[in-house]
Amino acid sequence: MPTMTGAEERRRLALSAADVAIRATDGGERFGGYASVFNSRTAIGNPLRWGFYEEIAPGAFTKTLSEGDARMLIDHDSYYVVSRTSAGTLDLAEDDKGLSVDSALDGELSYVRDLKANLRNRNITGMSFGFYVIKDEWNTETIEVEGADPVEVDVRIIREVRLVEVSAVTFPAYPETEAELKAVARALDRRGEYAAVEARARYRPELLDLVHIDREPGESTRGTGKPAEPAVSTQPAGLPVSMRMNALAARYGLPR
Repeated sequence: MPTMTGAEERRRLALSAADVAIRATDGGERFGGYASVFNSRTAIGNPLRWGFYEEIAPGAFTKTLSEGDARMLIDHDSYYVVSRTSAGTLDLAEDDKGLSVDSALDGELSYVRDLKANLRNRNITGMSFGFYVIKDEWNTETIEVEGADPVEVDVRIIREVRLVEVSAVTFPAYPETEAELKAVARALDRRGEYAAVEARARYRPELLDLVHIDREPGESTRGTGKPAEPAVSTQPAGLPVSMRMNALAARYGLPR
């Protein structure tokens, strides 16, 4: 069972898919776009080895939009609050495409003026949203790989979320492997299946340090057909020495 659940997750969308635009209205300029697109498969990490594919299902935001009080930020920084639903300056809605964003732009805020300039100059290159998963499901699919045998991959479908904020972001995709690893780890934490962690740790041992799941006594290990050893904590202090050394070697680029 997972020992840590409810970690906030973030997903990003490139500017071309987010349809971001600033339009003039009688009440001043407004920001419009999409923070999420439904039924669009995204690779989180490397799905063929240590990651998975993910889709946001239509209706995932329905409940949270009726109950929550989301903000629009810049780069997920709570200092740069552009608008807020309870203040009447941010309208969020689901349509056939995804989660649409319609935000007022207060020219009295210096960082809002910067945001508009950065959008014109294409320094801001995407949208993102921060959320907690309420309901998800995992499926396994077999995909064809050119020049290799078919590969089984995991697909995570997110059915319901609790939305925290939407953001205009500088980087539309994960800029570094560490961020990808953390995104995979958060999802695996919620999934709570040690076998799924173990399968990925064969390629990225660092995940054993990031995911906080204990193996249950007698739980099977994927692909071996053998009963598992008694529960082994994936916290660093509880790992076998060989696993800890492999994780450290992978993290710091040392020979193994």
